[in-house]
Amino acid sequence: MKKYFPLFLPAALSLAVWLPVLFLAGGSLMGTAELTKNLSPVLNETYGYASWDLLPHFPTLRPYVRLLLDQPQFFVMFWNSVKLTGAILIGQIIFGVPAAWGFAQFDFPGKKYLFTVYIVLMLMPFQVTMVSSYLVLDQFSLLDTHWGIILPAVFSTFPVFIIYRFFRGVPCAVIESAQLDGAGKWQVFFHIGIPLGMPGIMSAIVLGFLEYWNMIEQPLTFLRDKTLWPLSLYLPDIAADKAGLALAASVVTLAPAILVFLYGQSYLEQGIIAASVKE
Repeated sequence: MKKYFPLFLPAALSLAVWLPVLFLAGGSLMGTAELTKNLSPVLNETYGYASWDLLPHFPTLRPYVRLLLDQPQFFVMFWNSVKLTGAILIGQIIFGVPAAWGFAQFDFPGKKYLFTVYIVLMLMPFQVTMVSSYLVLDQFSLLDTHWGIILPAVFSTFPVFIIYRFFRGVPCAVIESAQLDGAGKWQVFFHIGIPLGMPGIMSAIVLGFLEYWNMIEQPLTFLRDKTLWPLSLYLPDIAADKAGLALAASVVTLAPAILVFLYGQSYLEQGIIAASVKE
């Protein structure tokens, strides 16, 4: 019994984290009558306290049917999220991976100071650069377009920082051996750097997906046309008759993030470890 005691606190904390998700999943399977009964003190401002059951008494898939068949706006926003997230991640791979390799393997004037600027930019929250980004996008007529969201994110410094740590770990002896065999710089990059740095690249992709699939501030700031909004901004009016729809939409939005996290958990852990190593 004593050997399991140290696991009690982590198990309790894990349950506290997952409990809202379990309530969300259970609520998405409740019918309108059950949700109205449980949430009436909140949604209808009646007397009493709201109640909630972990499992529905009368489970139904009607909220999902309404969401997937009767809400075309949901699919528009879903595909907006797919386009935005996919374009951002592809762009970060195209530009971020070579940049990280350059910082890790080449020496050039001002390298240390330029990389310091990268770190400072990474630490700056969106609220600090919001006004300047808005003015720049306005000058290039990119406001109210998906490109206004994609381009700033493509040149984010965070994936460069993550991948850089892995490229720094590539043994110099392997690179020198390849060069002695006649391999050029691009051949070394594609055939040695990318394969050995793949855990870092995958880590950056997982972290990027979790960030941009759930982004809220950028589309709210740069997109006025609601038909361009991503799925993270989809939330119907939470009234008594639409509570099930809102819960089902939350579950569907959350599902891709959970799947990507479970698939890339090992890469994510490696990325966190690499980011915490001080040179």
